[in-house]
Amino acid sequence: MLTTKQRELLMFIHERIKEGGVSPSFDEMKEALDLASKSGIHRLITALEERGFIRRLAHRARALEVIKLPDQATTSAPPRGRQTFVPQVVESKRPPDALRPVNDDTRELPLLGKIAAGVPIEAMGQERDRLRVPEVMLGAGEHYLLEIEGDSMINAGILDGDYVVIKKTDTAQSGEIVVALVEGDTATLKRLRKKGASIALEAANPAYKTRIYNADEVAVQGKLVGLMRRYH
Repeated sequence: MLTTKQRELLMFIHERIKEGGVSPSFDEMKEALDLASKSGIHRLITALEERGFIRRLAHRARALEVIKLPDQATTSAPPRGRQTFVPQVVESKRPPDALRPVNDDTRELPLLGKIAAGVPIEAMGQERDRLRVPEVMLGAGEHYLLEIEGDSMINAGILDGDYVVIKKTDTAQSGEIVVALVEGDTATLKRLRKKGASIALEAANPAYKTRIYNADEVAVQGKLVGLMRRYH
């Protein structure tokens, strides 16, 4: 599953290679996707590479190769300049009835979709479902649920397919696991580390790199307070 920006970049690279036989430059990609810096392009390329859509070719300039295209890629047009961002989520499957307790000591929370515990996906926003959560997992304040996609937090006990309970807040202490909105358009679940004027978003899997951002590039949207899991 690709985010809107990942899909746009993949199709832009694909079209440019098909037209001219060479992948576009980072400046061309940045301009096409209307990003403020090349760091966003680097993150998108890393995400596409990790998911097996592209690969870098060694010892060649501008060396990217498209390995595969996403489903329905032929209907997606490459980016043509500035576009208005509309926050979206990958729609989650409706949770099974087994996760819907019937006792009175529960609270119904909105399920806002999936969030990547790996490379970021599109920022969540609209309610996709509702799920009852035991009150013992909650406290005061507003809470919501997200379904985990990815494996970068496995050493923190957070697995692909888990439901995480998030307390809505815009502040967090260094070391807490948070929902972080990066550069205003992508959200991810990571451990937050404050390093002077910078923010580090740290995975709990050695296969993933810690990513460093300026403080104004990261907005906390909530922190982890609980987890629910189903076994198949």
